[in-house]
Amino acid sequence: MGESIWSCFICFLSNIDAVFFSVLDEYDGSGEVSIGLSNATENKVCNHAKGKWVPDNRRSLYSGSECKQWLSEMWACRLTQRTDFAYERLRWQPKDCQMEEFEGSKFLRRMQHKTLAFVGDSLGRQQFQSLMCMITAGKETHDVEDVGKEYGLILSEGAVRPDGWAYRFLSTNTTILYYWSAVLCDIEPINVNDPGTEYAMHLDRPPAFLRQFLHKFNVLVLNTGHHWNRGKLQANRWIMHVGGVPNTDKKIAVVGGAKNLTVHSVVSWVSSQLLEYPSLKVFFRTISPRHFVGGDWNTGGSCNSTTPMSVGKVLDEESTDKVVANAVKGTRVKILDITALSQLRDEGHISHFSISAKPGVQDCLHWCLPGIPDTWNEILFTQI
Repeated sequence: MGESIWSCFICFLSNIDAVFFSVLDEYDGSGEVSIGLSNATENKVCNHAKGKWVPDNRRSLYSGSECKQWLSEMWACRLTQRTDFAYERLRWQPKDCQMEEFEGSKFLRRMQHKTLAFVGDSLGRQQFQSLMCMITAGKETHDVEDVGKEYGLILSEGAVRPDGWAYRFLSTNTTILYYWSAVLCDIEPINVNDPGTEYAMHLDRPPAFLRQFLHKFNVLVLNTGHHWNRGKLQANRWIMHVGGVPNTDKKIAVVGGAKNLTVHSVVSWVSSQLLEYPSLKVFFRTISPRHFVGGDWNTGGSCNSTTPMSVGKVLDEESTDKVVANAVKGTRVKILDITALSQLRDEGHISHFSISAKPGVQDCLHWCLPGIPDTWNEILFTQI
């Protein structure tokens, strides 16, 4: 019995010894000590959302005037009357690590025989177009096949555009697609025979597109945010439903409560599907910030600055998008946290230079491309 106690005591001293020398390894002379294993810093996962924007005059992922195969004209600020393009020459530098340099060929090799899907609103569409330009360096390529039909992404009669696009790079069998789902919940007509019907907005049900095609994805990037307002709901004739029936809960009837329920619901559903598809990587991109000053989009709001609003840094460990951060916590869905770093870049919006903007109306929501969404994709590339 005494020998057993003595052995345990010796073991305890050995552990104390190891911790002591680990402390010495971690001491950097600053007066602060981090206690832990000597390789703790090496194994620490980098928070890519912490950092600062730094000048980079060599930065040129693609040309905004040449990437016409993928980039919508309304987002290609090089094709507008804008003359200042300093916003293209800033690079995001995380605080505790280096960003992996993006290369289109490296991305395609990493995603060989795989499919990456963006599902979300028009900011998700911007991220999709940005990635297509980044992969091809903005050059026209014939290595791509339109495979939209495989996902039901075709132009319906009377529609301005399809619900999304899907393209396959033939050299590596890599598919990149985007599907428009502004609020990330299932929406269906209440009366299919009535052209003026209202639509059931099933807050607790994922989009039918996700339920149908999730098994074909290897990487999924979700986003939502700016369509969660009364004006959008009324304009689209969306009626909130929960449990298959019209919502009667007053807390959920508030738009913020409805959004919170939907984000948590879709994250919970996707996370549960990862048991069946363990190789699937799912990211929820946080909300892209708006920068309207002096009003909103329809009340004279503007964003005329040509220099970043702040030279500050993002140092917070926690995301400023609390809805998404809370929803993914404890799940296998990862956060793609871009809100705070994008908040610093008010000069990167389309502003009044948009080709399609009406006189007096500024776009301080969408971004010029090349621009901020390229950084979102660089972070995504690093985390895939």
